[in-house]
Amino acid sequence: MAPHADAATPAANGVGNGSPAEPTNTFIVNSPNVVYTEAEIRSKYTYRTTSVETDDRGNFVATPKETPYEFKVERKVPKVGMMLVGWGGNNGTTVTAGIIANRHKLAWETKEGPREANYYGSVIMGSTLKLGTDAKTAREINIPFHNILPMVHPNDLVIGGWDISGMNLAKAMDRAQVLEPTLKAQVKKEMSEMVPLRSIYYPDFIAANQEDRADNVLEGTKASMAHVEQLRSDIREFKSSNGLDKVIVMWTANTERYADIIAGVNDTADNLLKAIEQGHEEVSPSTVFAVASILEQTPFINGSPQNTFVPGAIELAERHNAFIGGDDFKSGQTKMKSALVDFLINAGIKLTSIASYNHLGNNDGKNLSSQKQFRSKEISKSNVVDDMVEANSVLYKKGEHPDHCVVIKYMPAVADNKRALDEYYAEIFMGGHQTIS
Repeated sequence: MAPHADAATPAANGVGNGSPAEPTNTFIVNSPNVVYTEAEIRSKYTYRTTSVETDDRGNFVATPKETPYEFKVERKVPKVGMMLVGWGGNNGTTVTAGIIANRHKLAWETKEGPREANYYGSVIMGSTLKLGTDAKTAREINIPFHNILPMVHPNDLVIGGWDISGMNLAKAMDRAQVLEPTLKAQVKKEMSEMVPLRSIYYPDFIAANQEDRADNVLEGTKASMAHVEQLRSDIREFKSSNGLDKVIVMWTANTERYADIIAGVNDTADNLLKAIEQGHEEVSPSTVFAVASILEQTPFINGSPQNTFVPGAIELAERHNAFIGGDDFKSGQTKMKSALVDFLINAGIKLTSIASYNHLGNNDGKNLSSQKQFRSKEISKSNVVDDMVEANSVLYKKGEHPDHCVVIKYMPAVADNKRALDEYYAEIFMGGHQTIS
């Protein structure tokens, strides 16, 4: 990863810190399959898998299969911008304040004592990877994940975005009630100069209780090509005015209701574009953002559980060779559930029921208190176990699944301090039972 540069004066929409520094390598690979040039790293990799067929007697016939790939990585770290949809929300304000705090190496007082800016919780910045073993001592050598390849440092990201609320980010940070006052005081001036771009607001897709926030929106309450073109223009302007090489758009806004998949509307790329042009009511804001990003050749990441990537959006991305990904951040209870269910089923323990309860008091919880938006989250939390259950035909017959209940309640008093309670009930050896809670 490149060492990060010093901070510079922010723009109203697009806060950055100057040009990225030149990359530094912490290791090289001594292999005929890896070639280093001044501009790039090229590597050859053979992906090995197994192709399985069924013979006339019903037996499986496994045949090893090899697919060669060649990867190319640029050694020069580009100047990257990240545009957040929902920039003024809890996620957007917290990550922006966190980047500023890290950039300036801030420290602040809390009731538990002093704290310093860090990137705990980041896979890239907070984890390590085994590189190999020391040739002399056989000791394991582990390096930071961010040193594997040239990567942009979070401190070098230029941040901007959209929000249906026109509140500047300092006020939005206060509204979020996430960070300590002693930290907020140090980033307040810089964040007060950051104002989100106008976003799109289709009331049918998010809870009615969000209407009082919607004071910074583009004209029109249904999808339109005018919205797509405005978002494309915003991306181009952000990239140009900040001198960026690349831009990433990330949805961190409210969870939407599921969009119905309708033949002739969102089932193909052409039908989706036509549906947007005609203002069809089943085209969601997140899909419009995805389409705008695809047409601008800008990567789009979806951090919420709705079905943003309808078949037409996927086909459009394939047509333009554009990157799209994500169907919820899954950073809390859902991630824990994925890990625990994987462990239990692979240990031969038959889960028969999973009960998940959550309560939270932030705006995410307020939006999820609406049944349609909750349903999107419920599907995301429930589907996470499906592949693991389907893969184990020893424990589960075809079509058999554990009972699975998900409850999310809005409790304003707990604010952003989400609570999650789970119970896992399983059948074990000789009819015994096990409860984990």
